[in-house]
Amino acid sequence: MELAAKYVLLKTTLRSLGSVMVAYSGGTDSAFLAWAAHDALGEKMLAVIADSPSLPRAELAAALAFTTQHGIPTQILPTAELENPDYQRNDAQRCFHCKDELFTRMEEERAARGFQHLAYGMNLDDRGEFRPGQQAASQHHALAPLVTAQLTKAEIRQLAHEARLSVWDKPASACLSSRIEYGRTVTRENLSQVEQAEEALHGIGFRQVRVRHHGDLARIEIARTELPLALDLNTLDRITAALKPLGFLYVTLDTQGYRSGSMNDILPANAIAPATVKQ
Repeated sequence: MELAAKYVLLKTTLRSLGSVMVAYSGGTDSAFLAWAAHDALGEKMLAVIADSPSLPRAELAAALAFTTQHGIPTQILPTAELENPDYQRNDAQRCFHCKDELFTRMEEERAARGFQHLAYGMNLDDRGEFRPGQQAASQHHALAPLVTAQLTKAEIRQLAHEARLSVWDKPASACLSSRIEYGRTVTRENLSQVEQAEEALHGIGFRQVRVRHHGDLARIEIARTELPLALDLNTLDRITAALKPLGFLYVTLDTQGYRSGSMNDILPANAIAPATVKQ
C-alpha cells in the first residue's frame, strides 16, 4: 500500500471512531496520532498525557507545547503507578503495570466524559517486540489506529515531516523507569538521578542518550553517530563532573552506544511471561 493510501486509511479509521481519547506521551508516534485525530475529529478527541515521576519535566513541557501549538485538546492525568508494589519491584512486567494504571485512569475519564474509544500510538514495527504495555492496552481495549493503517515508524516520521510537525525527527524517549536495572526498586530518588544526569548530558551537547542506573554505577549510552564527541578527555571529564555529584560512584561509557531496550538483553525467556490485569 502506498503511503498516501495509508494516510487516507488512517483518517478514515479515526473518523469512524466518532470520538476518541489518545494516550499521548509527546513522542513522534503519539504526537502524530493526536494531530491526525484532531484533524479528523476536531473537538471529539482528547490527548491525555500521564504525569508521574517517571516522566521528565522537560518532556512534559515539550509535549504540552506541541499540543498548544496545534490547538489539540489536552488533559494532564496524574497517575500513581509508583505507589504500586508490583511496579516498584521493577521486574520484566513493570511496563505492564504502568500502562495498566494509565489505561485504567483513562477508561474512568472516557466513561465520565462520554468518549467512545481509547487509542494509543503503537506502530507496525512495534509488533513482536517485548512490550508488556501492549498487553495492558489490549486488555483495556485500546485501539492502535497506526497499526490499522499499516504505518511503520519511518513512514510516520515521513508523514509528520510532510505535515511540518516539529516532532518528526524527535529521538525516542522512553520513561525514566526504563533506565533502572531490573530488580532495583524504582524510587523517586533514582528517577531524579537519571533525569538530572540526562539533562546534564543534553547540556553537554548529546542528543540521543540514555543513563542506565546500576546502583553506584551510571552506564551511559550515546548514539554511535555522537560517540566521537564523547571520546575526548575534556568531554569525559565534564561528564564525570556532572554525574558524580548526583550520587554515582562510578561513571562508565557503553562502547556499543545507544540501543533501545538494552536492559531487556539480560532477561530470560521465563521472565517475559504475560502479566494479568487486576480486576
